[in-house]
Amino acid sequence: MSYASVLQARVIPGIGELAITPFDIERHVPTAYAWLRSDHARFWGMDSLDKQQIHDYFTELAASPDFDAFIGLHDDQPMFLMERYAPAVEAIGECYEVQPGDIGMHVLVAPAERRIPGFTWAVFVQIMDFLFSDPRVERVVVEPDVTNEAIHPINRRAGFVYHRQVELPGKTAWFATCTRADYDNALSDYLTKDSA
Repeated sequence: MSYASVLQARVIPGIGELAITPFDIERHVPTAYAWLRSDHARFWGMDSLDKQQIHDYFTELAASPDFDAFIGLHDDQPMFLMERYAPAVEAIGECYEVQPGDIGMHVLVAPAERRIPGFTWAVFVQIMDFLFSDPRVERVVVEPDVTNEAIHPINRRAGFVYHRQVELPGKTAWFATCTRADYDNALSDYLTKDSA
């Protein structure tokens, strides 16, 4: 592991090592720019931004006490991007009653160069475990685009409860939440079925 500031890492049989590290603007903007410009990332709505605008975006995030960005590594290579945010300061915070312990999350898995069965699910579990490793976090909030058909089954598999559709800037989204208990129960069910 060549990254000195890894926050969480684990080796997963059949997948390899997954790790989460803070987003380094100078190191990671070129990678994030390439990912965000791809059709794969269209739901992030940043595909028209140039590299300087992406740099400015992550610089603003880094300066905010309400946002954090992270790069996820697969066997020491950047493979996913995650943002953690305070829902109260985002548009979603105007659509529901924000509770103490709520944290928002955005995730982008890089376009696959080779298919690894179970990879996206392993990344999602890594992220959820990381978010819930903070004892202050009681519930994860997401607001995926309703047309993002790839993410909804993953969210539900992880225990997210879909409440209703909401209008947010640039998209119609599902408002969904996952408590610690929801997540624990979902993983328990998944592991039970997996071992049956």
